[in-house]
Amino acid sequence: MSKSKSLFSRPASAYYLILGSVISLSALGLVMVLSASSVTALNESGNSFAIVLRQSLFLILSVGIAWVAMKLRAELWVPLSRLSLIVSALLLVLPQVPGLGRTVGGNTNWIGIGSFTLQPSEFAKFGIIIWCALRLRIHDQKSEQGLESNAAPLIVPGILIVMVLILVGKDLGTAVVVAGIVGGILFIAGIPMKVFAILGAGIGSAFAFLILTSSNRMNRFSAFFDPFAEENYKGVGWQQAHSIMGLASGGAFGTGLGSSKQKWGNLPAAHTDFIFSVVGEELGLLGTIAVLTLFALLILGIFRVALRANNSFERYACAGVGCWLSFQVLLNIGTVISVMPVVGVTLPFISYGGSSLLATFLAIGFVLGVMRRDPEIAAEIKERKAVRAARG
Repeated sequence: MSKSKSLFSRPASAYYLILGSVISLSALGLVMVLSASSVTALNESGNSFAIVLRQSLFLILSVGIAWVAMKLRAELWVPLSRLSLIVSALLLVLPQVPGLGRTVGGNTNWIGIGSFTLQPSEFAKFGIIIWCALRLRIHDQKSEQGLESNAAPLIVPGILIVMVLILVGKDLGTAVVVAGIVGGILFIAGIPMKVFAILGAGIGSAFAFLILTSSNRMNRFSAFFDPFAEENYKGVGWQQAHSIMGLASGGAFGTGLGSSKQKWGNLPAAHTDFIFSVVGEELGLLGTIAVLTLFALLILGIFRVALRANNSFERYACAGVGCWLSFQVLLNIGTVISVMPVVGVTLPFISYGGSSLLATFLAIGFVLGVMRRDPEIAAEIKERKAVRAARG
């Protein structure tokens, strides 16, 4: 017990928690994408491996992006953060450009050049996080100087612009994730609960209006209460009903890797938004617990980095990444187990999707870079490498 305590109390423990969790989730993701997408890939291209091969390529690119982000000097992140809101807004405008934008699942939030498609909103999430972190650094500096400062007015106007651009593309799921990220960052920044409650009520009312004024969203919202109801099952409740069937049929140990029945046309988006259902069906309760444990360790590690960060910019940025992953995992799994309406967000590192993978690895690279700039952590990592080299 004392040995494990001393291990987790070491400065570099969060570094290995994050690295180990990301490697494990990404490896499991490739396996599950292969299993969940094989039928779809065979039908679409005649090759069962077509989708997982694309995911493997995106994973290689993502690792490269994470390495660059990790090695980028701290001084360069500040000017990048100043521009990140403008860049994020420009990226979100691109899907609305005729001939460039693509509509997928009713949402015009993709851009396409030939067969290559990209979802700009995934990268905008990270851009928003580092922009908010920079603005909150200004708030902290003013507070330290004894000047009056309110974090909300520094952030909310810019975020509203981004939210409007996201909603122009009818992507309510991404808008909910962004709201969760910003809400989490503002809460961590310690804004007064009265202000937090007013902002929450305002955003909640806006989302309620968007749901009530859309028959498709209303149907999705009502279906998650009882996806097996006669009026829902063969329509808007089909996806969640078959997701639950897949999870239920997996039992404790699963039906076996590759043996999912729901992926044979019954479960739409089996390799993207609903891949957690395939995990539960094939790997059982133990498989889903393993995934949740890995996410818990990853998020714990990220928040530990935030607590240890040398400056407020890095602290808020790392906390924002932790909020992003926490909220998106919660939304995805909540949808899969039908305690939330279908919102259409991926499960980080596991779902198929190049944009999601590239953006999340970019964020992880930033967090690892914060750690490696910490003298104590850098010294411990160097020491461990020396010990391994001596043993080898």
